[in-house]
Amino acid sequence: MVSFIRRLHRYVTRPFSRLIDRRSFNVLLGLCSLFLVVTFAGCSPASDTASSPSPDASASPTASAAPSEIRIGYQVVPNAELLVKALGLAEKAFPNTKIEWKSFDSGRDVNTAIAANGLDLGLVGSTGTSVGISNGLPYQVYFLHDVIGDNEALAVKTSANIKTLADLKGRKIGVPFGSTTHFSLLSALEKAGIATTDLQVLDLQPPDILAAWQRGDIDGAFVWQPTLKKLVDDGGTILVTAKTLSEQGIITADVGVAHKDFISQYPDALKQYVGVLDEAVKFYREQPEEAGKALAAELGLTPEESLAVANELVWLDSSEQSGADYLGKPGSPGAFAEVLKASADFMKAQGTISATPDLAVFKDAIYSAAIAQ
Repeated sequence: MVSFIRRLHRYVTRPFSRLIDRRSFNVLLGLCSLFLVVTFAGCSPASDTASSPSPDASASPTASAAPSEIRIGYQVVPNAELLVKALGLAEKAFPNTKIEWKSFDSGRDVNTAIAANGLDLGLVGSTGTSVGISNGLPYQVYFLHDVIGDNEALAVKTSANIKTLADLKGRKIGVPFGSTTHFSLLSALEKAGIATTDLQVLDLQPPDILAAWQRGDIDGAFVWQPTLKKLVDDGGTILVTAKTLSEQGIITADVGVAHKDFISQYPDALKQYVGVLDEAVKFYREQPEEAGKALAAELGLTPEESLAVANELVWLDSSEQSGADYLGKPGSPGAFAEVLKASADFMKAQGTISATPDLAVFKDAIYSAAIAQ
């Protein structure tokens, strides 16, 4: 664990020009059983993205290895998966497969969709993933879409005169419950010795946070990009970032999870998709300005702004993730399993979940075969 934190610190403290650059712990709040999850399952499909100029896609999988459809639950986060969507790389790599992109505001909803068998692949925050594993959701971790740095932060209204975490007492703070930002907020408050009863923590999704901020209904919010930038541009200031918290051992990441049924039926296709994600990481590193242009349409920002927020994340390719500090190798899970276990234990202490499994369960939830070279 210490090794993981030290290595992560080296990554997130590099200048932007050298970053391998980035984020919802998305707790299944109120999950009493998978039946309840299925009952309230909901998905928000997004239209397929047209192909854009991009590096050559990897060789297409064989017909027997490729499913007729891949349902991907993504979030608008400036990482490799969003770049894959923007460039149409998945469609190029799987020409005979329907790629269905489904947009979600938070990983909590992705967890719900996975439980309802509505997705094959999804992006969930590290804490949401740990809670999902604790609750027996049918998925495994196959990729880290990003390690969160300055891309998530607690923004407060400058006019509210909030200078320290202690100044949050009596204030209204918005955060998506079940998200990595929720985990970060609770962890920061705990470290500062501030009880959640000392302030009002409101469960708001990013679009609702922006609306509440503009109405003056909240004093601050812990949220991710691009909503974070909109708050800062509208009279906000940053109080603490996920990068700062990571240096204190509070690790968060955006995790790629795959339904166990998909893994068992299409392991080669999953490995192929990891190759597409690696392609996007390479494109971002070698052609950052072009990557910013491609991401701009997805983020609703300028190309320059898009690249700036992408640089706030730690982007890792599969070879880097196969190291002991991250996902590890088949038969030898990496230290990220300990991050998931620690996140779940924290949520148990907060009373969000009633029990957490042994570390072995989290190690078993790492499917490192997908990133094996």
